[in-house]
Amino acid sequence: MNPAKVRTEVAGTVWKIVAAKGASLAAGETILIIESMKMEIPIEAPRACTLSEILVSEGDVLREDDVVALIA
Repeated sequence: MNPAKVRTEVAGTVWKIVAAKGASLAAGETILIIESMKMEIPIEAPRACTLSEILVSEGDVLREDDVVALIA
């Protein structure tokens, strides 16, 4: 099964990575938090999954629709 891509919906900076590679996540569980326009925006698992890989680091600047993680 190919990993699915988790994308951002807004531009911003990676403020905090919450989940670790290999973590089992429930739908809606936070993977990481982006700071955008002085707001903290969680990027959540779209479904129950395993976090295959995180493709960003804290402090990275993101554009809208960037891929930030892969899930299986």
